[in-house]
Amino acid sequence: MNDMRLMERAVDMNETKIAAKGVQVYYGATHAIKDVSIDVPARTVTAFIGPSGCGKSTFLRCLNRMNDTIDICRVEGDIRLDGEDIYDKRVDPVQLRAKVGMVFQKPNPFPKSIYDNVAYGPRIHGLAKSKADLDEIVERALRRGAIWDEVKDRLHAPGTGLSGGQQQRLCIARAVATEPEVLLMDEPCSALDPIATAQVEELIDELRAQYSVVIVTHSMQQAARVSQKTAFFHLGHLVEFGETGQIFTNPRDPRTESYISGRIG
Repeated sequence: MNDMRLMERAVDMNETKIAAKGVQVYYGATHAIKDVSIDVPARTVTAFIGPSGCGKSTFLRCLNRMNDTIDICRVEGDIRLDGEDIYDKRVDPVQLRAKVGMVFQKPNPFPKSIYDNVAYGPRIHGLAKSKADLDEIVERALRRGAIWDEVKDRLHAPGTGLSGGQQQRLCIARAVATEPEVLLMDEPCSALDPIATAQVEELIDELRAQYSVVIVTHSMQQAARVSQKTAFFHLGHLVEFGETGQIFTNPRDPRTESYISGRIG
């Protein structure tokens, strides 16, 4: 039975969740992302690394159409989630973002109770038929966000009253409450102290059992600790993509080697 589980796991790792081909992003006349193609695997943590301004966050925001909110931004190319074109005119971006959740750099809980922060998405998307249903969804999401034990006795206290690390785990719980398939994280630990960072990293490792996780990080150590696949971006190009161990110990491109050894950054 265990062997079967391992085989299933191996199949999952090779399955493509998001396929991007020939993606170009323009901010007005600025060409920010240049012909990027990448297959993001299912149930895996994929890290995007590279110097500041290299395009990793811009590309991440293409994966749930967050760039649609920027007037001067234009996205070209093909991005598919489970084979479906996410930029098809029939795709509702709000529904897409329920499937492809996002956690931002700074914890951004709504000015509502802890309970209402998590219940917000399920309410909008009609995922609960009753108050009991909603209670169950909120508890499950807070458990997945590894924060239930800390907040279960104060669910009606404001989310903004939590510590920075707790707020970020609350935001992760809020993102998983709509049962997404993909979780995008844009430098989720950059505003946190080392202890909170370790807690969020541990959580990311647990979340990959259920989700495809894509994390943008400025910390190569973090990428090495939490990801199985790593993509190196430089000046809007995807320079190299592969197994995390290979990227860090035996990069194929001299630009990757220069970045990892600290010569460019």
